Amino acid sequence: MGDIAEKSVEKNAGIKYIETLTNSAEFGIISQRDFFDHDISKINNLAGYYIVKNEYFVYNPRISTNAPVGPINCNKLGKIGVMSPLYTVFCTHDVDTTYLEYFFKSKYWHSYMNFNGDSGARSDRFSIKDTLFFEMPIPTPCTSEQRKIGKVLTEIDNLITLHQR
Repeated sequence: MGDIAEKSVEKNAGIKYIETLTNSAEFGIISQRDFFDHDISKINNLAGYYIVKNEYFVYNPRISTNAPVGPINCNKLGKIGVMSPLYTVFCTHDVDTTYLEYFFKSKYWHSYMNFNGDSGARSDRFSIKDTLFFEMPIPTPCTSEQRKIGKVLTEIDNLITLHQR
């Protein structure tokens, strides 16, 4: 993954952004207020939070039935927010965002995580070192193929959604 992504360590110095986001296995990246019905973060702590720009990806180490090694989602909210330093925030380059989103919705990366990380001291958290996380192998065909794959998978998702109505 290091060929297409880098960790973002930009902190919210000066508390420029006040909307705290969370990364849900079920809903993706969402406003913390919408997810929990109230703010969990305190404004005094926001300076230490990471800035999450549009189309940045976020790894949440909290494991669940839907995300056995924690979810990775993309900020598609169209706005900038902040996330707790418990999350790993990263930006990408030379890769199609939609393709990468579908890769992380799959289970293909779970075996790498399970082999290189562990559930740690807390049973609801997964632990992997940043260096190992960014060494995760991700198949990246040429960009035009990535776009085609992302487009086909999006069309299938849309068709499934249409038939579920």
